[in-house]
Amino acid sequence: MRIVAADTGGALLTEDYEPVGLIATAAVLVEKPYRTAALSLARYADPFSYDMSGRQAIKDEAYLAVELAREVKPDVIHLDSTIGGIEVRKLDEPTIDALTITDKGKEVWKDLAKDLRPLAKRFWEETGIEIIAIGKSSVPVRIAEIYSGLYTTKWAIDYARENGRAVVGLPRYMKVEIRSGKIYGESLDPREGGLFGEIEANTEGIGWELYPNPLVRRFMVLEVWRE
Repeated sequence: MRIVAADTGGALLTEDYEPVGLIATAAVLVEKPYRTAALSLARYADPFSYDMSGRQAIKDEAYLAVELAREVKPDVIHLDSTIGGIEVRKLDEPTIDALTITDKGKEVWKDLAKDLRPLAKRFWEETGIEIIAIGKSSVPVRIAEIYSGLYTTKWAIDYARENGRAVVGLPRYMKVEIRSGKIYGESLDPREGGLFGEIEANTEGIGWELYPNPLVRRFMVLEVWRE
C-alpha cells in the first residue's frame, strides 16, 4: 500500500520556551516497510502570524498532500485529524455533529469543511483516491510529523544564518542530528519500530544543541546559531 500523509509541526520558541507559531508542513509518500518517506514535500508558514486554532494546519496539510498525491498517485491520503478515519468528502454538517469530538472541534471542522470537503470530493472524482481524517494512529502521519521536524530544523538553520540564532521546538518524541549536507531525525519512542527521516540541507557555518524542553515532557528543543 502506498500512502501520502501530511502533518504540521515544529514551533519557533521564545527565550522562555513558549511557542510563537508553527513552522513547517510536510507531506510524505510512505511505502512498505513503512519506516520512512520515499519522497517528501514541505511548505513553510510565518510563525509570527500563525493561526494556532488548528484551522491553518489542517488546511495546509490537505492542500500539500493533494499536491504530492497528484504527482505520485498513492492508494490513499492520511490527514492528521483524529476523527475516526472518515472520508473528508463525506463531512457534511450532520456527520460532523455526530462525531465524538468536542464542540469546539466540531466548529473547527464545520469551518474547514467549507474548503476541504469540495477539495476532497473533486480529487476523489478525478482520481478515485480518498482523503481520510485518521490522525495519530497512522504511521505515515507520524512519519510526516518527523519530516516536519526535519524541515523545521532546516528553517532554523536558515533563520540563524540570517539572524544569528534560532530556538525551535521539535515535534513530540523525536530527535535530530545536523550532519554535513543533511539533517537526520528519528523517533524517540521505542514502540514505533524505528521510524526515521533524512533531508538534504546546507549545514555549513552553524552550531547546534539539542536538549529536553524544560516545560513540556516528550519534546526536544533545538538551538541553532551562526558560527
